[in-house]
Amino acid sequence: MGEEAGITRIWLSHASNDPSELTINWESPDPSKAIVEFGETKELGQRTGNGETALRHHVTVPFASGKGRLFYRVGEGALVSSVWSVQRYPEDELRIAIIGDWSGGKPLNPDGLPHDAPHLLVTAGDNVPRLWNQKAEGTKAFAALIDSAPELFRSTPFLPVLGNHDRELTPRGQKPPAHPVYDIEATAYREFFALPDAEWKWQITFPRFNLRLVALDLNHLSDFGTTWQTCHAWQKESEQFQWYSGVMGEAREDFVVTVMNEKRTSLEVAGKGLWAEQYLKGSALVTGFGHFAERSELAGRFPYFNTSVIGTGSLYLDPQSKFHASEDSYLLLTLKSDERAMKADLKSLNGTVLDKIEIPARALVNP
Repeated sequence: MGEEAGITRIWLSHASNDPSELTINWESPDPSKAIVEFGETKELGQRTGNGETALRHHVTVPFASGKGRLFYRVGEGALVSSVWSVQRYPEDELRIAIIGDWSGGKPLNPDGLPHDAPHLLVTAGDNVPRLWNQKAEGTKAFAALIDSAPELFRSTPFLPVLGNHDRELTPRGQKPPAHPVYDIEATAYREFFALPDAEWKWQITFPRFNLRLVALDLNHLSDFGTTWQTCHAWQKESEQFQWYSGVMGEAREDFVVTVMNEKRTSLEVAGKGLWAEQYLKGSALVTGFGHFAERSELAGRFPYFNTSVIGTGSLYLDPQSKFHASEDSYLLLTLKSDERAMKADLKSLNGTVLDKIEIPARALVNP
């Protein structure tokens, strides 16, 4: 985006499980004040923030659903942005785009994802190539991600999911080195973004559409216990599994979508079926593990999607694959408040529909 009156970049997210609270994030080359002005029109009229001076800020503002847009401006005095806006979450139709492997670096086709105008953007891991590139170390890598599509990120709430590249501190090498290659705690990722819960795992609910999104930290499970270990523990007794099983047990929404960055079959083998028992309670599973587009169907009903900006990789097909293509892709979920079915369109980056299904509302055993 380039510097604008001292503000380098702006992006939107949610720091809580409640989408009626919007977090406005920004960076500046010189310390700026944590001030946000916002309102229903370009004249703004409301103001919040703690006035602290720093290079990076995360300020939360009210974000009630409904028609129209929320207008906002960040900073103060000589270090202030222009007025930007974000579409409020609607009350009739909600569109969520999920995309994997943004680290591929391909620009978005305006006829694809931007044309769909999603109300929320979610990734399926590997948001950046690595954290050790010269001039793109640590949080600078995530700043480059925001700079890759500035208009999108300052007008669309963004909730990323972790992949192994998002915490890669040194080159991986041909065999596990003496030192850890990955930062399991994802320090730079959590420092840069403002996300719900523990940030390396999170959930958010949209009551109007009976939807819950759940993000997990799962990738390269076979490397667990070595210096190649990249994700948090995933075994039955782990914090992550206990949290996820609790979330899936309490969820009463019509639709529950789980997003991660591991191959489904690897997850099932490593977890000896424990993870499958949990995610099958939901509506769909989405990953960015493979560099291709795919939809599998499990247990005769449950959809599992793979989406990737990089569509030219090896086809590590799921045994239950029903559709696959060597295409750059994203997944568009569409929900209507008066319907008990969710549309899932697997689309190429130019907007072509590659595969589409409808996912019915869940049948709860113990409502």
